[in-house]
Amino acid sequence: MRTLTLVLIVLAGTAYFAKAAEADTFRNTDVFELEIAGDPQISPDGSQVAYVRQSNDIMTDRTRSNIWIIDTDGRGHRPLMSGTDSFSSPRWSPAGDRLAFITSAEGRGPELYVRWMDTGQVALLSNLPTSPNDISWSPDGSQLAFTAHVKADGPTLATPPEKPEGAEWAPPVIVIDKLNYRADGRGYLEPGNTHVFVIPAEGGTPRQVTSGEFDHDGPLAWSPDGRSIIMSSNREDDWEFNRRNTELWSVDIESGEMTQLTDRFGPDGSATYSPDGSKIAYLGYDDKKMGYHNVNVYVMNVSDGSTKELTTDLDRSVADVAWAGSPSRLYILYDDHGKRHLASLAMNGRVESFADDIGSASVSRPYTSGGFSVSDNGAYAYSAGAPDRPADVAAGRRNSEPSILTSLNDDLLGHKTLGKVEEITWQSSVGDHEVQGWIVTPPDFDATKKYPLILEIHGGPFTAYGPHFSVENQLYAAAGYVVLYTNPRGSTSYGYDFANEIHHNYPGQDYDDLMSGVDAIIARGYIDEDQLFVTGGSGGGVLSAWIVGKTDRFAAAVVAKPVINWTSEALYSDISTTVPGYWFEKFPWEDPQEYWRRSPLSLVGNVSTPTMLMTGESDHRTPIPESEQYYQALKLRKIDSALVRVPESSHGIATRPSNQIAKVDNILAWFAKYRTDKVASELAR
Repeated sequence: MRTLTLVLIVLAGTAYFAKAAEADTFRNTDVFELEIAGDPQISPDGSQVAYVRQSNDIMTDRTRSNIWIIDTDGRGHRPLMSGTDSFSSPRWSPAGDRLAFITSAEGRGPELYVRWMDTGQVALLSNLPTSPNDISWSPDGSQLAFTAHVKADGPTLATPPEKPEGAEWAPPVIVIDKLNYRADGRGYLEPGNTHVFVIPAEGGTPRQVTSGEFDHDGPLAWSPDGRSIIMSSNREDDWEFNRRNTELWSVDIESGEMTQLTDRFGPDGSATYSPDGSKIAYLGYDDKKMGYHNVNVYVMNVSDGSTKELTTDLDRSVADVAWAGSPSRLYILYDDHGKRHLASLAMNGRVESFADDIGSASVSRPYTSGGFSVSDNGAYAYSAGAPDRPADVAAGRRNSEPSILTSLNDDLLGHKTLGKVEEITWQSSVGDHEVQGWIVTPPDFDATKKYPLILEIHGGPFTAYGPHFSVENQLYAAAGYVVLYTNPRGSTSYGYDFANEIHHNYPGQDYDDLMSGVDAIIARGYIDEDQLFVTGGSGGGVLSAWIVGKTDRFAAAVVAKPVINWTSEALYSDISTTVPGYWFEKFPWEDPQEYWRRSPLSLVGNVSTPTMLMTGESDHRTPIPESEQYYQALKLRKIDSALVRVPESSHGIATRPSNQIAKVDNILAWFAKYRTDKVASELAR
């Protein structure tokens, strides 16, 4: 009996320490505990920052957004608008006495509200049929402008006969006559267009100030006298066929008269007036029908309409621009080598970076992103992240070091051992390219041992990974894998030429960059060459499928939301003007051989790698028939394969917390089937 008791004690102790060890690493259910700081909005006097604090509700399986505030000295951290409803888009009034925001509280759809900061009183301003966006205060604080979709009657052809009283007929047919008739995340689009509205800041009736069968998009910029608003719009007759060709337009809010401010082939937007009203800064580029273009900063003189490009020598794409409290200086965001920089931009084009820790508000995969705002005196706030933390709130002033004001996840992650993120570079086997990537090692990493490797590939393809917190990579590392993620040619943040290495050649030599990266990490001596795995989503799904068609080096693959057949992608997805307009030289029927040459389906006859596919059932960006084609082909060839459908999910298959968990768990389960090490056998049990 004593022997049995001892055995039970040992087993119980083993189980306890196993659970304790598990608690000390990042787990899938920790997704529900993460918090993210987004949309930081600094007050006009630079003393406070209102921001959106995102968390995941385990009961509703939804992300909830509340609005919090913190003083720029780190004090006074407290909620402004919180609860079971979501609150978003906080925007300070010019005097800093009020805060506008959007919420669906009180059982209504998204509406516009205002909070008085001195009393905490909140007023509902609007009663809208569709969601308001792009909130902007008038200079005197008396009005708010916003954009909203205005529904229109759809086209009809035949008139149906009257049905007998009480009869139950099928729903009426829906006639579509637009080129762009559905969008990922929105489904089939309702007829109508986006227009600009103004509403009194103390409540009242919103008034539409733009018209016509054109879309008008923000950000919205009020003129200093409050008489007009600048927006971005393509008002050409063929705007559906050249959606990127937007111009800056000004609308007189009383008469509705429209004035065109820019005129070139290419997008112009994100206009903002200088503090003295003499200049307008905006973003755009000359569209040369390349796969990738650098977005540049321009400044227009209001007096004569003349413009000057300020970032000619930067060779990086600018993500956002704002005046730095002066008519002689701007702040900009741009990505460089996987990091997002906040920098000053002088009128002579000189760029000075002063923060490179801009954090991503999306923690699923380590993409570059994040935002900032500026006060009237040039103080700034931004979302700051790190490899081991999602975004927090940071603030600073010119010529001084910024400070991190919050630590939203220290309670969750402070006692956990995370996978270590380490930068690595290598020379590609094709072309004179140094390629940058990052390695995530398991929490208990020992360089004298051998580990399985996951090559994780980003989408886009014109995007970039960086040293940012990633739920997926941390979970892979916690499961005992070394993870390699990288920016092969075609990635952004390395300049115009590097991105356009894949122009009309994607997938192409980006494959060689990835394989060279795998070889570089194997050369370090701690990777089991027989235990290589590959996965990626969207553009990364394209490359994952391309890889298993080119090599049998990988033990298993997971191809997430891929393009498999470029002809069907061009004619079935919601980017029908991008694929043949920018990524291919011709339409599919004009050059079918080129579309087939670059389709992973063309290589399916070479595949021997066990391959799982995963796609959202409501994906309109890379529709699920892409995955189904590949799955059927693999099955016909008797390749070990599986198809995972994500119900009610669009292209962002990890948007809901449980979907994020399911994505990683199913990928790990598929890989575990083909792992031969001890950890794999334990996982299988």
